[in-house]
Amino acid sequence: MTESVYSVSGMSCGHCESAITREVTAIPGVTSVKAVASTGLLTIGSEQPVDEAALRAAVDEAGYELVGRA
Repeated sequence: MTESVYSVSGMSCGHCESAITREVTAIPGVTSVKAVASTGLLTIGSEQPVDEAALRAAVDEAGYELVGRA
């Protein structure tokens, strides 16, 4: 299993965390997601490394911006 941590811009509340979690969980191979608004960090557990383009698209769909790896 792989764990990756990313920085996300624009998260400010629990609703933000939920929106990002919902979108990122839908990416094939993702096994766990933890979005934390207070730190702006997104931690993803996956079977294999997650395709960054798919991750960026999911975060964008939720209405936020993936800044990059933390």
